[in-house]
Amino acid sequence: MSNQVHEMFKELTEAPGVVGDERNARGVMEKYIKPYCDSILSDQLGSLIAVKTGKSNGPKIMVTAHLDEVGFMVTDITKQGFLKFVPLGGWWSQVILSQRVNVITNKGEITGVTGSKPPHILTAEERKKVVDIKDMFIDIGAQSKEEAMEFGVKPGDSIVPNCPFTVMRNSKLLMAKAWDNRLGCAIVIEVLKRLQQENHENIVYGVASVQEEVGIRGAKTAANVIQPDISFAIDVGIAGDTPGIREDEARGKLGSGPQIVLYDLTMIPHRGLREFVVKIAEELNIPFQFEVLTGGGTDAGSTHLHGAGVPSLAIIIPTRYIHSHASIIHEDDFESAVQLFVEVIKKLNRFTVNELIDKV
Repeated sequence: MSNQVHEMFKELTEAPGVVGDERNARGVMEKYIKPYCDSILSDQLGSLIAVKTGKSNGPKIMVTAHLDEVGFMVTDITKQGFLKFVPLGGWWSQVILSQRVNVITNKGEITGVTGSKPPHILTAEERKKVVDIKDMFIDIGAQSKEEAMEFGVKPGDSIVPNCPFTVMRNSKLLMAKAWDNRLGCAIVIEVLKRLQQENHENIVYGVASVQEEVGIRGAKTAANVIQPDISFAIDVGIAGDTPGIREDEARGKLGSGPQIVLYDLTMIPHRGLREFVVKIAEELNIPFQFEVLTGGGTDAGSTHLHGAGVPSLAIIIPTRYIHSHASIIHEDDFESAVQLFVEVIKKLNRFTVNELIDKV
């Protein structure tokens, strides 16, 4: 994989962009996608919508990846200068303690750590308990509330995990924060880039949606702007190739291709569209996997309910340790996903879309 792609990964993942404060990540997204689109639109929540026209009267194809990442928000500053916070998105409290974070203030980023008691002063019973998030705090090195405020911290400030983009010893494995879902954003950018060299008969809308982690909200407002004929959601999935995960809990394996979602809590995918994508993948020997999500959903959960209904499908990328401070992907899955989306868009046109709509 080229250094340019790695640099894009680094900038996308390291940019802060928690739910409701996606502006920095959106700036990086716009920087990378602008050369490959005709125009950039937005909804009033802040979703970015990049438009690339193959044929001006062609069907509207919406390809969405959410821009926001899980993180936290400052709620209070204690008299001693520690920060209290609430989670933004789904967190398991056990992965939060003793982790580095950055607080995003109007005066710049401040590094802190989620405080925890040393084991030396914990009772045997306390060691067995999971600490509630409401009892946690963040230490930014301030010695009073006044000093923390002098640093620029105030209630409402965003808090993001601190994890630099890292190429691992096996160079196909890449670790970073916010792969959920800057990986999907990177796929949208690369798809529009490669469509520059291809003929297709569609108007493609590459969307970086906001506020997915708290109820797939930006995809809903973006769909109101676009009025799509077909909708795809790109997101990360749960890799089931680590110790302790049963195959019926998570089927995906790193390096075995993107996963076509058969079912999740927000949507049963459009059967005709699913079969269309599977057929293309099989004909072109593009590796893929299936997945069933019994918890959670994707942006397609909003877009498929737009208007009279939009044929929609979610395609996810297996990722280790999502909704934590650091997660891991396989670069081959990125490449396979990009290839699959490019080939699918090339084969979509007004005729095939109308055929798909009839295959509910």
